[in-house]
Amino acid sequence: MPLRTHEISGGGSGIGRAVCQRFASEGALVVVADLNEEAANETLRSLSRDHKVQEHMAAVVDVSSKQSVERLVESIQRRYFQPASVCVNAAGITQDDFLLRLEEAAFDRVVGVNLKGTFLVVQAVAAAMVASGVSKGSIVTVGSIVGKVGNIGQVNYSASKAGVEGITRTAAKELSRYRIRCNCVLPGFISTPMTDKVPERVIHKMTSLVPLGRMGEPDEVADVCSFLASDDSRYITGASIEVTGGLFMG
Repeated sequence: MPLRTHEISGGGSGIGRAVCQRFASEGALVVVADLNEEAANETLRSLSRDHKVQEHMAAVVDVSSKQSVERLVESIQRRYFQPASVCVNAAGITQDDFLLRLEEAAFDRVVGVNLKGTFLVVQAVAAAMVASGVSKGSIVTVGSIVGKVGNIGQVNYSASKAGVEGITRTAAKELSRYRIRCNCVLPGFISTPMTDKVPERVIHKMTSLVPLGRMGEPDEVADVCSFLASDDSRYITGASIEVTGGLFMG
């Protein structure tokens, strides 16, 4: 039985890298896609070093570009003679500022990567799955709890992540006839390169709001992505699962 191919956009660091490592540990063929070529290759090297499968692949992709996303999907099919049966879109950026100061260009950039990028990845991956007759596929998007509750200084980010949930739920309804499931993961405060730039006093204030009393780890988000990609979640689609340590409960 051939190994299933798993595509992870934004796989060069943070949550995306953790997802790549989790899938590789389970024996999947992993496609590490990221705008940063060196970061993608660094993740790839960690997979080849830590796990037995040697046929993983790194690729450069700009998720905000339709042509770039389509080239990625085509390159996967050329290499593995089949499309990815699992896709996790973890690509995302922040450009924070207060509403009254936020530049239009910063709003457009974040929405272009986080929201439009999710649309383009889901559309291209789903089209490849449908065209090849994949018997069962799983698409996992990475949203954010901020998309539900908002956050000061992140009007662009929170709007983009709210849209990710909307795309996921609609895709779940439309793609269910093809046996393709779509679900969304909503991380809370997770220790990633994004949060590394946050001042310590802000981190302390953030963690004080979390009932479990700490930041989350990328591996803890990867665990949920793995569940949603597996047959263990075969009757789950259109769902959003919070990975927040209890932040904003109720």
